[in-house]
Amino acid sequence: MRKAIKIIVLIFLIGFGGLTVFLTSSVLLDLFGIRQKEGNFVPFIVWINLFSGIGFLLTAFAIWKNKRWVMAMLFLNALLLLIGNMALYFHIEAGGIYKMETVKGMIFRFVVTAVLAILTKYFIIIKSNKNEIK
Repeated sequence: MRKAIKIIVLIFLIGFGGLTVFLTSSVLLDLFGIRQKEGNFVPFIVWINLFSGIGFLLTAFAIWKNKRWVMAMLFLNALLLLIGNMALYFHIEAGGIYKMETVKGMIFRFVVTAVLAILTKYFIIIKSNKNEIK
């Protein structure tokens, strides 16, 4: 069961992280007309999502290679998203433009990161001499 969960988490991290990096960089670099399709977006949230996507890809690498820093990567990603959520709240309170999709998306990302951290801690990181995290 642990191996199946590990594979599912890896596929999710690579897919979600890769899609996030592609979409956010497309907005930032105005590729494929995505910036226009996005309409009113919050630039600092796009940057946070870009770094979060990169964090998901690095987390996938850490899980795949059984690196010791996998939990630190997930913690940093969760912290980044928490700071982003707080900054978005203050941005909205100050009357800044935003879309409700952005608020829902940021909350979703934070919850997903927390769930991934739990799955990683309890089902993926195996602490034994044979499979010790390096």
